[in-house]
Amino acid sequence: MISNIFLITFWERIWWWLYKQDMYLFFKINNDWHNSFLDSVFPWWRDANTWIPLYLFLIIFLFINVGKKAGWWILFVIITVALTDQISSHLIKNLVMRSRPCADSILANHVRLLLNNCSGGYSFPSSHATNHFGFAVFIFITLKNIIGKWRYAFLVWAATISYGQVYVGVHYPIDVFCGAILGSIIGFIISYIFNRTFEKLQLFNPQSKNL
Repeated sequence: MISNIFLITFWERIWWWLYKQDMYLFFKINNDWHNSFLDSVFPWWRDANTWIPLYLFLIIFLFINVGKKAGWWILFVIITVALTDQISSHLIKNLVMRSRPCADSILANHVRLLLNNCSGGYSFPSSHATNHFGFAVFIFITLKNIIGKWRYAFLVWAATISYGQVYVGVHYPIDVFCGAILGSIIGFIISYIFNRTFEKLQLFNPQSKNL
């Protein structure tokens, strides 16, 4: 009985400490660490529609450089994003049911909301972070032999989009952190399956990697 009480108290302290750190970091990012330039950049930077040209470029680039395998790669990307979105948005969020900071009745008046609305659904985990990290990790692993060191740019890309979710006021830091971990795990698993199913993607002319 005493040990059970001790464990409950221990986990309550852990969760309370995490909650306080989460709140502290959220208000630092959202309220303190801001400027007019980032205020104008992050609302469209974290918008999925902004990156449609990038997705089209990747599709065209791969069809030109790896041929028919590009079709399978695209299919696995769709599977990756479908899994990250379904697990984060329709499974975990509905189980945790954490309100977004901009929708919290106590915090809302203290949140700098840089979007036209607070976005729908719950806050934990961030689907933006889950989806983008799942995609970025899939690219990082499956396109290693094609884009070389450029693959690191996709991890930075996913991280800045995730940070932007906190900056604009629609997510807490722990939402994007856990979303990034979840997305990375899913991206790793699907990329592992892809590489085991198909030979690792290579350019038609390997010498062109150095160009």
